[in-house]
Amino acid sequence: MTTYKLSDVVSKAFSEPHQALKSSKYNQLVLKGGRASGKSSYASVEGILLLLNHKEINGVVMRKVGNTLRSTVYSQYIWAIGALGLHGKFKCTVSPMEIIYRPTRQKIMFFGADDPGKIKSLKVSNGYIGFLHLEELDQFSGEEEVRNIEQSVLRGGELSFEIKTFNPPRTKDNWANKYCLTEKDMQLIHHSTFETMPREWLGNRILNDAEHLKQINPAAYEHEFLGIANSTGGSVFENVVVENISEDIIKSLDRFYYGVDWGFYPDPWAFVKCAYNHSQRILYIIDEKMELKKSNRQTADFLLNEKKLTRDDLIICDSSEPKSVADYLNFGLYARGAEKGPDSVKYSTKFLQGLTKIVIDKTKCPHTAKEFLEYEYEKTRDGEIISGYPDKNNHFIDGVRYSLNLVWRQGGS
Repeated sequence: MTTYKLSDVVSKAFSEPHQALKSSKYNQLVLKGGRASGKSSYASVEGILLLLNHKEINGVVMRKVGNTLRSTVYSQYIWAIGALGLHGKFKCTVSPMEIIYRPTRQKIMFFGADDPGKIKSLKVSNGYIGFLHLEELDQFSGEEEVRNIEQSVLRGGELSFEIKTFNPPRTKDNWANKYCLTEKDMQLIHHSTFETMPREWLGNRILNDAEHLKQINPAAYEHEFLGIANSTGGSVFENVVVENISEDIIKSLDRFYYGVDWGFYPDPWAFVKCAYNHSQRILYIIDEKMELKKSNRQTADFLLNEKKLTRDDLIICDSSEPKSVADYLNFGLYARGAEKGPDSVKYSTKFLQGLTKIVIDKTKCPHTAKEFLEYEYEKTRDGEIISGYPDKNNHFIDGVRYSLNLVWRQGGS
């Protein structure tokens, strides 16, 4: 069986944090940086190496939400095992979700912080838990939650190691960005970008996307690809322009996108009509409709008669109500449920944040404009800004996300 060195599978940019752990100069790493910087790949490889080099320790890997683990960080660790040429040495299971090193029975276990009961009474048959990896640190609810996790997981044994990874949120006021401003004993903070990765590892798609975004939206490029927190305050959307969209602009748009967020009362039924300029990355929101206490039949009639939609106009709706989607189909509308999945809210919202601008017609779309302008990140009870998106006062925002479901999923996160 062929095995590989760290430099064979991760960027040389991570030699500093690797040597820092290996020499015991540091035992905690905070890895932040932009998109495609390789930090999560390095963290997973380092986690595997820590088990191999310290036969007494086991590991725990966590994200804020448990249902995101399998398709993200768990898959990343399986990749690391293969990249190191160690497939035959590990047993990987999903129920329970864990990776077991066959020669010593050491484990790496995967949990979501949304089920804290599972980590309070963790037991391992061999050794102790001496490695903790918190993926997407900014998604956790502040330093207090992180400390509680550390105290619950890292108990016993002489050695312990911790890795925290995240893409810095856009606002400097986010708790995770401020966390990195404070020095802590035995903790190394490391920043990486796609520019430190071998170009042949990235592929042309990432490089072209970066260059294109740099040309049309430098601020979004700085944030997404360089990992720079370049705004302040709690506003989620800082690229919104509210103005009257001229008929000339509307006539120049060749494709429209329609979205529906179901509601009855007190939550409204919300409909939006959008257009997207791919080359300039500009979104136009040109029409809306809000109704309360209306049946599916009634709202369908609005769309057919007032908005003049036909069977050729695809409406992407909230997929949480398949019966309502089926009703629209029966009433003569071309409707389908939005494709969701782990992190779909985050990825679609980040897609909207990364656009050059979101232009909302101030006369035709007053409710949409109000939601986009007032939408703010969640805060802890202590007033710290975290990276969560509140599920309130966002019905038209959701409608916009659904309308562009096929666009942002095709383009990637």
